Amino acid sequence: MSGERDLTTLLGGMRPELNPGQYVFCTIPGRAVPPGTHPVATVREAEGLTLVLPRAEADEENLPYDYVAGWITLRVHSALDAVGLTGAFARELATAGISCNVIAGYHHDHLFVPDDRAPEAVRVLEALAARSTP
Repeated sequence: MSGERDLTTLLGGMRPELNPGQYVFCTIPGRAVPPGTHPVATVREAEGLTLVLPRAEADEENLPYDYVAGWITLRVHSALDAVGLTGAFARELATAGISCNVIAGYHHDHLFVPDDRAPEAVRVLEALAARSTP
């Protein structure tokens, strides 16, 4: 099941969806995910293991963080080799002064934006999608 590659179709079909809750980025030494945590994503780096997980889990496990995010999923099934989607939505969010951390899954792109600006970010993305629909 291959994803969409056409930029106009990708932008017009983004359908950004704000997932419930708050999410944080934590880093821990080693490679093992701590018991009791259920990360949305993990990234292995030379400095340690990055966990993206619900804020409540980080608090419960006393894991330090300094960035609280809202998690937006773009519901369009984008191909991993599609060109231009990330640049287009990143430019729109940047113009609105909203930072964005992107993680690509096999089926969808996942955006982590400042929690207090997440609803605004969804509106920015919806406006971009509406302008991109033929």
